[in-house]
Amino acid sequence: MRPFRLALIAGEASGDALALRFLAALRERLGDRPIELCGVGDHGLPEAGLRSLFPQADIAVMGFGPVIARLPLLLRRMEDAARGIAAFQPDLLLTIDSPDFCLRVAKKVRARAPSIPIVHWVCPSVWAWRSGRARRMVPHIDRILALLPFEPAALARLQGPQTIYVGHPLMERLAEMRPDAAEQRRRDDAAQPLVLVLPGSRRSEIHHLMPVFGKAVAKVAAAVPGARFVLPAVQRLQPMIAEATALWSVKPEIVTGEAAKLAAFREARAALAASGTVTLELALSQIPTVAAYRGAGWEALLARRLVKLPSVILPNLILGRSVVPEFIQEEATADALSSHLLAAMAEGEKRREQLDGFAEVETIMRSAGPSPAANAVTAALELVASRSGREATPA
Repeated sequence: MRPFRLALIAGEASGDALALRFLAALRERLGDRPIELCGVGDHGLPEAGLRSLFPQADIAVMGFGPVIARLPLLLRRMEDAARGIAAFQPDLLLTIDSPDFCLRVAKKVRARAPSIPIVHWVCPSVWAWRSGRARRMVPHIDRILALLPFEPAALARLQGPQTIYVGHPLMERLAEMRPDAAEQRRRDDAAQPLVLVLPGSRRSEIHHLMPVFGKAVAKVAAAVPGARFVLPAVQRLQPMIAEATALWSVKPEIVTGEAAKLAAFREARAALAASGTVTLELALSQIPTVAAYRGAGWEALLARRLVKLPSVILPNLILGRSVVPEFIQEEATADALSSHLLAAMAEGEKRREQLDGFAEVETIMRSAGPSPAANAVTAALELVASRSGREATPA
């Protein structure tokens, strides 16, 4: 039996996790048919059989400055990836997230080997900014697998590649995020509530948000003396966060690690969070939230010119209306954040409106079915079959 040849490019740990889920679902679908893997990845992929073209660390870089510093290596690795994949002649090329790298490799592969079907998993945010990227992907991306339910319509409107909503990996983790009976009782305690403080996972976010978050926390603590505050921190940023909170008049409990974070989520009554994907995690965890964004002045100016959306909060975008209050730049004051956070903590209309909205978000996101990875495999195999003129079968 001829092996199924899969080329993968995952540029960071989150992409590796998606790739491993895809690979498990593909193996289940193909049964006894062997799979050969080639590409770029880490965190379990080499152990799963991936023949890596070069270390993932060569391309795992974020931020304008670091990218510029490593640009010659990145350009060389794009060429290395395209050459290696074209030589491998896979049945499918799956690129995962990291669009600045992956989409350039896809373009090079298409030029070298036009017959290789190419799927990109995680839709780039073309619906938010730089919308012209959607059309530019069409010649070299056959399918986009979307995590968010509004993305297929957005890509169609922007004349981008065919896009399929396969579901979000968070939907597979709802049981971990939801409280048991004892945790729910603690969540229901409005007199002694646990409040999450989530200033982001990037240094720039933390630098700009921590001072105003500290002032907002102090105001909430004054109004609700029984409140306790928990700040789940990314391990590498824990020292920076500890240094910043040392200046706060009310100190949060800083926890690290996924288990501690999920434990805090299950008991939390409300959250103060940086704008970002964590707002979707909070919505699916049924935690009323106040979101904020602050950046350098030039970042805000650039964002206002490029981002053409009524909201940058994912639950609001999914619903098509605002249920999570958001405060940007100079609007993100301690008074505004604390007053809305107190409203989210208290029983009443504002809290109920968010919880009802979050139930709608869950219903909408469940429309793809229970397994994003299985859906991704189905979409990918259908593409392979359509390109080869065969039925999408394991054989």
